[in-house]
Order: sequence, then C-alpha cells, then structure tokens
Amino acid sequence: MGLIKMTKYRTLLLATMSFNFSFLIWFSFAPFTGGMAEEFGLSTAEIGILASSAIWMAPFGRILTGWLSDKYGAPRIFAIVLAYVGVFSIISAFAQNYSVFFVTRIIVATAGITFVIGIQHVAEWFEEENLGLAEGIYGGVGNAGAAGGALVLPRIFGTGWSGPLFSTNWRAAFFYTGIVSVLLAITYYLLGEAAKSEKKRQATKDKASLKGWIHTATRYGTVVLAAAYIMSFGLELAMNGWLATYYREAFSQDNIVIASTFAATFSIAAGLLRPFSGYISDTVARKEINLLPVFKGQHRAQWTFLGLCFIVVTMFGMTLAGLSGVLMSAVVVGFLVGTACAWAEGGIFAQVPAMFPNSSGAVAGLVGGIGTIGGIVYPLFFSAPWLANLHLGYSVAAVTMIPIVLLAAWSFQPEIQRVANTAGFITTNQETSTVPAGDD
Repeated sequence: MGLIKMTKYRTLLLATMSFNFSFLIWFSFAPFTGGMAEEFGLSTAEIGILASSAIWMAPFGRILTGWLSDKYGAPRIFAIVLAYVGVFSIISAFAQNYSVFFVTRIIVATAGITFVIGIQHVAEWFEEENLGLAEGIYGGVGNAGAAGGALVLPRIFGTGWSGPLFSTNWRAAFFYTGIVSVLLAITYYLLGEAAKSEKKRQATKDKASLKGWIHTATRYGTVVLAAAYIMSFGLELAMNGWLATYYREAFSQDNIVIASTFAATFSIAAGLLRPFSGYISDTVARKEINLLPVFKGQHRAQWTFLGLCFIVVTMFGMTLAGLSGVLMSAVVVGFLVGTACAWAEGGIFAQVPAMFPNSSGAVAGLVGGIGTIGGIVYPLFFSAPWLANLHLGYSVAAVTMIPIVLLAAWSFQPEIQRVANTAGFITTNQETSTVPAGDD
C-alpha cells in the first residue's frame, strides 16, 4: 500500500507524468547537438550515430522490463530505472572524455524502456473497453516529453548559460534533469500500487514464466504488432533525435531554439494526438464500425492499418518537401508524419492489452522493445553519407516499411486475426488467453 489510496486515474497520472519526464531526459541531447559536436569535434554522420545510440539499449531493455513488471510489479521497476538514469545523467554532465560521455548517455537513454512499464501498470488498472484511450493518454502525453525537451530545455539552458556549477548549457541541462529523475524515482516507489486488486496482480504474476514468455513472443499478434511498431514508434524515436539537426543542417538554420522549435512540432503531433487514436480504436470496436471494405469485423485492426499506410505516404512527402527547398513545407509535412505515427501507435497499443489481458507487460515489452529498432536504423538512413542530400533518407526508410504493411495486411485478415493471440509461428501447447484476439 502506497502513501495515498491509488485509483485508476491517479495511477494513470503518476505513470504518465513519469513517462513524460523519461522521454524528456531520453532526448535531452537533441537540442544541444551543435554544442556537443563543437566541443567533441563530431561530424554530421557522427551526430547521426549519437542519435542512433540513444536507442541501442531499448530493444532488450524493454523486453526485459516488460516481463519484470509482470513479475514484480510496475512501481518497483519504474523507480529503479528512473533512479539509475538520473545518476548517470548527472555523471554525463561532468564527462570530459567523449568515450565516457558516449557510454553514460547510452545508459541515460535507457529511460525509454519505462514506456512498457507504464503500459503494463495502466493495463493493470483499466477495463478493456477503455484501454485504448487510457493507453493513448499515457503513451501520447508521455511521448510529448520529447517536445517538452525541445521547447523547454534550450530556453532554460540557452547558449549564454552561466550557472553556479556549469558554464556550458548542455552540461547544466543533463545535471538538473538527472536530479529530477532521482526525485521522481522516489515518488513512484512511495505512491505506486501494482494493480487494482490482489486477484489481478496474482493473475498477471502467474503468467510471468519463461515458458509463457516464449509462447507469447511467437504469437502472430505479437510479431506483427512489433513489426508495425518498428515503422511507427521506431520512426518517432528516430525523428525526435534527428529533426533538430536536419532543420539546422539541411536548411542552414543556425539558431538552435528555432530549429528545436520546428522539430518539436513533430513531437507534439506524435505525442498529443495519440490519445485520440486510442479513443477512436475503442469507439470503432465498441460500435463495430467497419472503416475498410477489407478485414471486416476486425475494427481495431482496420484503424491501425490505415495509420501504417499514412506513415508511408507522409515519409515520401517528407522527401518531396525537403527537395522543394522550402523550410516551412518540411516542417508542415513533419507534423503530418508525427500525426501518422500517433495514429498507428495509438491503434497498436489499443490492440496489445485487449489481445493479451494477462500478459500485457510481456507483450508490451516485446512490441515496444522490437519497435525501437526503427529508432536505431532510421537515423543511419537519414544521415547516410552515400545519399546525395539529407532529404532522400526519408524515402529510403519509406521503402523499407512497405513489407511491414504487407505483413500487417496478411495478419489482419479475419481468419488470422481471430486467433492471433493463440496461434503462432512456433507451435506450443500453452494457452496465452481465453479472450478472442479479434473484435467480434
């Protein structure tokens, strides 16, 4: 029992607030890449590697912490992650050697694994019919922490920063965000409760076995939604870490506040619009609305599929906008890419807990962890030295997304979707859920 009596709404607030800050500290490096590049002598390609490295630990970390949240409860795991992230953020503020700095920032970047912890925590408190909206609020407002970092940090820690401990703005930003992270860790540990009832907590804990995890990991639903998350959330991660650099380098915009503000429009769309997608997914499932002439009866799947298609279209549009040479065109299309990411992500994580009600942490960990691979790969496309310019990488990424859309189209067929939580690519004799995977 925490210090105060927790309700589902208080749990949602605690998880969302903590994840929002996790996202802020995760991408706190993005507004300051120019200063770091100058101090450590980094090229544009090396900045792309730094942006990519922010995601390296996320796949394994999310998979592990999703399972640990099922096993030991979200409050304990969330608090541990926030605590060590804060400590290493503080250490990175004092780093004088680039190797030390690089390693400590990789550890700080594991703040992103908190996503699946909160997904599991929220799922343990909310009913199935409201999961899309609740998870959408959590994920959307939480993801907007990247926008908060882009908008707030360069304004607080500006170019002329001269504080009591640091004369370098990015070092001060890393130090003080680390302090806040440690304080949040203490808050989460003291206030959080793992589930709405002991019965629910025990049901989830009982599923947290290695055999159960392997079974869950190989179900059609898990695999396809994880692949879809690569091209939605993985893309969001990549854009969060790259766009400020892109607007600065590709359009010769030297003002870090302006470049970061333009980049924040993407993060705002990707974050704050996500709850609407979750709400629409809930609505079309509850009212049994068919949005497409295909995948009939699979209402949540239809909504997710439309979002995936929109991502591909807008990514090609990003290249065209960049080639036009008009900065504001690229900013507007970037906002639309963020909207598409929010659409797909909200749909995906409306499906996850509804499909796997007693293994939400494990599935969220798998989907969220594998999905972050896009955040590792896409920045390498965006900054690839073999491309003629910085605009073409978006289209290269879009082409790689087409096979994922086709895989989703196969999975979302009614006869496949209805058994997506029990049938899998590897045959096992364990039942994951008694709830049909489809909407009907």
